[in-house]
Amino acid sequence: MTLKSYEEAIDWIHGTLRLGIKPGLARMEYMMEKLNHPEKANKWVHIAGTNGKGSTLTFVRNALEEAGYRTGTFTSPYIELFNERISVNGEPISNEMIVSLANRIKPIAEELEETIYGPPSEFEIITAMMFLCFAEYESIDIGIIEVGLGGRLDSTNILVPLVSVITTIGMDHMEFLGDTIEQIASEKAGIIKPGIPVVSGAIQKEVQEVIETIATNNESSVAQLNKSFSIKEENGVITYKTIYGEELSNLSLGLKGLHQLNNAAVAIKVLQYLNTFSSFKIDELAIKKGLEKAFWPGRMEKIISNPFVMLDGAHNPEGIQTFAQSIEMYPGPKKIIVSILADKNYENMLTTLKAIPNSEILLTTFEYPRAMTAEEVIRIGKSVGVSINPDWQQALNDIDETKNDMKYFITGSLYFISEVRKYLLMSFR
Repeated sequence: MTLKSYEEAIDWIHGTLRLGIKPGLARMEYMMEKLNHPEKANKWVHIAGTNGKGSTLTFVRNALEEAGYRTGTFTSPYIELFNERISVNGEPISNEMIVSLANRIKPIAEELEETIYGPPSEFEIITAMMFLCFAEYESIDIGIIEVGLGGRLDSTNILVPLVSVITTIGMDHMEFLGDTIEQIASEKAGIIKPGIPVVSGAIQKEVQEVIETIATNNESSVAQLNKSFSIKEENGVITYKTIYGEELSNLSLGLKGLHQLNNAAVAIKVLQYLNTFSSFKIDELAIKKGLEKAFWPGRMEKIISNPFVMLDGAHNPEGIQTFAQSIEMYPGPKKIIVSILADKNYENMLTTLKAIPNSEILLTTFEYPRAMTAEEVIRIGKSVGVSINPDWQQALNDIDETKNDMKYFITGSLYFISEVRKYLLMSFR
């Protein structure tokens, strides 16, 4: 049956979510063969990591655009609109294109369902749509592709990039990736391809060793943060350096937070690799302008000035730790409203938030298959010793505009941040 409207297409795509996460590349290889291998039609940058993928992608994209390149991106999850997952120069593809792409993939997905591989997952379908889009519908000079989960068995890992990027490694998605930092690092480093250079922002010694070993086995050069390149901020001046004497100084970052320094450093190294190993010409001015113009909704985003309300999608322990460090720069009392998915290490995350000085923590939830139930919010909130309100909209409505010194921070799941962002932009217009 042909999908006739955007709503029908989205319903069909989301309807496959019930199939869950299905690691492995066989279904993707099947679909790519049927589509005449659209994954081979373009040049790519491939980004894996626990945190920082979206921010690093944004820095790279903006610099490429400043240098005049038409850049496609594939990201997840979306913050405002489903279409933004597949974008060109920051502009989401149209509703009509979503319908057209879904109709191209749907018969192949139905055919695949009858094979030994079984039906494709939601993410596999969206990944196939992205490759097809950039091969036949939208001409691009380069695509920046964000891994969905892990790396080695992720559906995006059928591409061969110009450079493989690993941002950070943390203890997340352990049910799929392993229960040690080395196992998780090995899965993330599964995106490394023979002879393809690697840029890594991971800082743990044991993780760097895993990445180094896998890169060496693939005869791939590897540049690691704080080894091959570094970034520092001193007296408000941000400077990037490499061991080869290259330097970029007086940098300004459009994305806020201490962690963005490392993401920016990784992005700069990626851009230097594109200049060195490929036919790209991205000069210093384009890099500086790209870093400065970078914007990523829901990442340390001040969405309202009065009262002060900031959103930050910190969806795992490492993200919450970075969030806690980053908001120290904001003086005065803080109220932190957080929703954590039930399958995350919420005890660790709430303990970190509770340690933030002069702050009140409120735990809430929202409508999503992996979100905490209202009963879980009440039980967990009481056991950890934080305020609770299972109704997130009511919690936001309690934001007090008369308390001029109070700063409100909303964090947790990116799916939660997406809902909150839409609601606040409607409520405070």
